[in-house]
Amino acid sequence: MPNRLIDSSSPYLLQHADNPVEWFQWDEEALNKSKSEDKPIFLSIGYAACHWCHVMAHESFEDPDTAEIMNEFFVNIKVDREERPDIDNIYMDAVVALTGQGGWPMSVFLTPELQPFYGGTYFPPVSRYNMPAFREVLIGVAKAWKEDRDRLLEAGNQVTNYIQRNQLIPGKSSQLNASYLEQAAETLIKNYDWKYGGWGSAPKFPQPMAIEFLLRRANRGDQEALEVASHALRSMAQGGMYDLIGGGFARYSTDNEWLVPHFEKMLYDNALLSRAYLHAYLITDDPFFRRICEETLDFVVREMTDPSGGFYSSLDADSEGEEGKFYVWSEEEIRASLSNKNDADMVLAAYGFTDAGNFEGKTIPRRLLLDENQLAEKFNLEVSDIPDELKRINEKLLESREKRIRPGTDDKVLVAWNGWMCLAFSEAGRYLGNTDYQEMATRNLNFLLTKLLDNHRLSRSWRDGKVNHSGYLDDYASIILALIDQYNTDPDPKWFQSAIELANSMVMNFSSAEGLFFDTPEDHEKLLVRPRDLQDNATPSGNALAAYALLQMAAYQGDGSMRDKAEMMLGRLQESISKYPTAFSWWLCALDLALYPIREVAIIGSGEDGRTKLLIDYLWSSYRPDVVAAVSDIPIDIDGPALLDNRMILNDAPTAYVCEGFVCNQPVNDIEQFDFQLTGNS
Repeated sequence: MPNRLIDSSSPYLLQHADNPVEWFQWDEEALNKSKSEDKPIFLSIGYAACHWCHVMAHESFEDPDTAEIMNEFFVNIKVDREERPDIDNIYMDAVVALTGQGGWPMSVFLTPELQPFYGGTYFPPVSRYNMPAFREVLIGVAKAWKEDRDRLLEAGNQVTNYIQRNQLIPGKSSQLNASYLEQAAETLIKNYDWKYGGWGSAPKFPQPMAIEFLLRRANRGDQEALEVASHALRSMAQGGMYDLIGGGFARYSTDNEWLVPHFEKMLYDNALLSRAYLHAYLITDDPFFRRICEETLDFVVREMTDPSGGFYSSLDADSEGEEGKFYVWSEEEIRASLSNKNDADMVLAAYGFTDAGNFEGKTIPRRLLLDENQLAEKFNLEVSDIPDELKRINEKLLESREKRIRPGTDDKVLVAWNGWMCLAFSEAGRYLGNTDYQEMATRNLNFLLTKLLDNHRLSRSWRDGKVNHSGYLDDYASIILALIDQYNTDPDPKWFQSAIELANSMVMNFSSAEGLFFDTPEDHEKLLVRPRDLQDNATPSGNALAAYALLQMAAYQGDGSMRDKAEMMLGRLQESISKYPTAFSWWLCALDLALYPIREVAIIGSGEDGRTKLLIDYLWSSYRPDVVAAVSDIPIDIDGPALLDNRMILNDAPTAYVCEGFVCNQPVNDIEQFDFQLTGNS
């Protein structure tokens, strides 16, 4: 008989709906039961694509004997970390305080007052890996709750005090200083792994936000930053973490070489990485980066897009009970999928196939052994033909792979992650002139604004027509950024008006007396603390996104209060940002935007006039991360940004205005003068 999770819309919770454990969702019923029955809470947090969450579920939560212990002594609560990042952040802090490290599945024991007193991550069913058996943990905690509760309550008080201290923010805001950017760049370059690419050791994460910061510096001529960013992007795309057959990136590499991925594919990784590859292409004009960007976006269209326009959250690492089975190949499978022997020989050579394989007897395709010159020589082709040949063969392999049993899909739609993905499609559509990508962004935003926005308030998630949970700070800030970029691509003032309304709602509902935002709105349910996560992790922090959005909105509106708020936020954190750049990478991008002049561009002219299109196309012919742009016909759109106020047509021709640092240039009509104002004043 299903437990209470059967009423959830979260795919992760539904995975546990048939467990013998009497699971509750995080709700008043569960919390009141803990108090009325004087039972501690066992809180289990994970997500649908989490491999070790599946392992622990199979080993423990599906086991009737383990479930019997859990049901007798605890109130058991399941939480989807992607739907409830507030709960996840609070109790992740607790697990780190208790054990020195965190991760998922997260397993935490709480008092009825929600204070954490014991926890960890994965617990095995029997004692192994130098970890206690999960049943031993359950019995030990239950016994201590009965016989030595004062010690547990004291531990809960200590951990709670730690969490509360962890929510404190640095003291006074200091004046923004470009030296902090220099220090951060030096740290990233100094600590870079030139052998394999990236930062740190296994498990190795892709760090797209750090790469974005380096690309911003590269766009202003920093050659060393460009070399690091390019090397990192190329290393990841040639390794097994990138799906050479179908496009898209796995979550991280389990080794230093980017060979063996953790095979789950997350929407946020592919959103952030596709933008990084796009920007690298715009700076370098290297078609390799463009190809990876487009293949990643095409993967999202094909495998992670709901017919209604939303983007799904993730694809599982497992299929048929095996991690990675969907993505790995044997030589026999390659040859069976390709009728042309020469095609099979090329794939086997290009993708590093050996008799032994590189993953449990099979092969994860990667491009590290033969470069395109060597492949061209081996197969008597022109070097320029190799990418197209591999693309043609990959399409056949993809068709064959689609006949396999697919990994599970977490088909809930999360607003923040959709905002980042929408931003990638909008930018790619604009910079690459791809109307299909532009349409994807438009459909997605229309879906989000229709289904997940009510009276200027966002919900967090959607699935099967049902919305869940109030929106968090990162939901608001991400959609604001997506709307601003969509306005750059499609200068319909409705996009800008939506951005303004959400920005005002964000400031009203998430602000704090200290200046930085909370992650939850002011009318959110009361938790152990009101969380405020300042560090960027696998995804940008809500505060960093909000600071960036406020800077852009201030430039559009000439709103000094928004600019002041963003500068104050950055000023309080810039020292930490510079010391720990991989933990504050989106903050670095925001600090960079604040410290360098923003070019404010207004283009006035009929959309039916080809000369207007020439000005717009030229504006977006190069990577311009520090430009805010508004376009309008005459009469000026009254719902457009203040940047358009009092602009007039010059010489009866479409006219461009460029302002920078509180100074406006003379309006111009021709491309050469426009170019000088965009680039000659640097």
